Amino acid sequence: MAVRVQHFTFNPFQENTYLLIDDQKNCVIIDPGCYEQSEKEQLLHYIKDNNLTPLALLNTHGHLDHVMGNAYIQRQFNLDFYLHELDIPTMEMSPKAAMMYGIPGFEPSPQPTKLLQDGDKLIFGQIELEVLFTPGHAPGHVVFYNAANKFVINGDVLFRGSFGRYDLPGGSLPTLQNSITKVMFQLPDDTVVYTGHGPSTTIGIEKISNPILQY
Repeated sequence: MAVRVQHFTFNPFQENTYLLIDDQKNCVIIDPGCYEQSEKEQLLHYIKDNNLTPLALLNTHGHLDHVMGNAYIQRQFNLDFYLHELDIPTMEMSPKAAMMYGIPGFEPSPQPTKLLQDGDKLIFGQIELEVLFTPGHAPGHVVFYNAANKFVINGDVLFRGSFGRYDLPGGSLPTLQNSITKVMFQLPDDTVVYTGHGPSTTIGIEKISNPILQY
């Protein structure tokens, strides 16, 4: 079952927002970072212009830049919203983070309606995702792995030639290193890693060259 990945780069943090789209034009919205009204309209118009049916809203974690569009998406589509319970406090800190970063008009995210756990199997139309618990950047960070199409929506765990920050509240370098080496690097080498910022990469490339290996 082919699942197509469509990405957008939004907000002052240049965050990557993802749509997963199946052959029946169902879609899942992951980490909607749309902040400016033009960004919100771009995402909405893409969904409507392509006759997509959104089935769920998923967050890899609750940091400000990944939840900026949650309230807007929920107003438009009233979806089940999935987040790991340990990252609800992270999400609830995002209004304060918006003030710290001087970002006006941030609309706080609604509360999740579904709580994610490690090993969960999620099925939305033809889109099948396995939830893998990957803390270290945030306490309740998860990634969404699609084995059939060989990709993972990885949020801020791995980046191309880099890795997520661990100096934010609830972050931990040893925990992040464990998530990368014991979880992410156990995926097949040809798995495409769709990152929360910057270009995509593969597990095989990062297993050889990622600087997390030097810690």
